Amino acid sequence: MSVKQLFAPIAADMQAVDAVIRNRLYSDVVLIRQVAEYIIHSGGKRLRPALVLFTAGAMGYKGTQHHELAAVVEFIHTATLLHDDVVDESDLRRGNKTANAMFGNAASVLVGDFLYSRAFQMMVGVDNMRVMRVLADATNVIAEGEVLQLLNCHNADVVIDDYLRVIRYKTAKLFEAASRLGGILGGADEELENRLAAFGMHLGTAFQLIDDVLDYSAEEADTGKHLGDDLAEGKPTLPLIHVMQHGTPEQAALVRGAIENGGRDDFAAVLAAIQATGALDETRRHAQAEAKLAIDAISTLPPSIFKDALLQLSDFAVARNH
Repeated sequence: MSVKQLFAPIAADMQAVDAVIRNRLYSDVVLIRQVAEYIIHSGGKRLRPALVLFTAGAMGYKGTQHHELAAVVEFIHTATLLHDDVVDESDLRRGNKTANAMFGNAASVLVGDFLYSRAFQMMVGVDNMRVMRVLADATNVIAEGEVLQLLNCHNADVVIDDYLRVIRYKTAKLFEAASRLGGILGGADEELENRLAAFGMHLGTAFQLIDDVLDYSAEEADTGKHLGDDLAEGKPTLPLIHVMQHGTPEQAALVRGAIENGGRDDFAAVLAAIQATGALDETRRHAQAEAKLAIDAISTLPPSIFKDALLQLSDFAVARNH
């Protein structure tokens, strides 16, 4: 199933979110408009704002604040991308040049700051302290995750729990917040709100695990980024951790050296070790387990097209090739 098919129940809502995004991106500073519009309209899946819409729909919410909050979530996500690409020195995302490659590092960092501050202006406008607390806490945790990932780079002693902690903070936290927001808008009680948040957390974890698989298995035309980027940056993701724990001493030493030194010189040999040890299948199994936990978390939701879409999204997260 394609993203377009998945999003069919919220197609009109997504158009409304796009209108909010276009309106809120406006700035008198031309460079801000240029950079922000470039990254916002460069082909992202919009999964995080979709989670706000789906969970609000599943709760029977009938207002329009979910459009504003979905845009807030997308702005926060986009700000993290702008900063990430500078930190990682990336030059390709979604098949296009990164904003820092187009406009320079300084512009990318500063426009990322603009998007963060605009997101906070918008969430204050919703005038709901619970919403503000969820988004403020999520933004802070994401920043901690970024720093944790930076500390883990070139560290071949990272274990699975360390790796999963980075994912939970850096990627899954915004999925979790987006799902929780729909519950808050829909008047969920504490237990159901926490279940929706758990759905988002497990979905986001599964999504990132598959991203890490695709870094060693996808077609570059599908992912829109260079294969082996994680290895080049010295990131110890689960496929590499698996080789070090279950490969031969020679394979483990090869991967350890590749993580510590970075670069793509050993990519072919590392890829062969990953394939020989079944590291990608093992990582997919972890992702499937997370997707199942996500599905279980919303088992008590009443039947609806929105619940069905959330379940399908869980399947998509682990079956996708991009």
